[in-house]
Amino acid sequence: MNIKSTKYAVIAVLTFIILFLFNYIGNTEPDKMERALMTAVAGVVGLTIGMWFVYRNSKDDTHHDFD
Repeated sequence: MNIKSTKYAVIAVLTFIILFLFNYIGNTEPDKMERALMTAVAGVVGLTIGMWFVYRNSKDDTHHDFD
């Protein structure tokens, strides 16, 4: 999956919404908005880094033998 595609943007937005809602609804602390935003942004950043790494290595056709 290309990081610059609309498919990735939809997955990133869904990830943000799901993480935000889970953290906002389930938290009873007074700073629940800040915690929910930080967790959702961190989730999308982690998703972006992971997809960049997978996409970067998907073009590598060499066989890596891990013996």
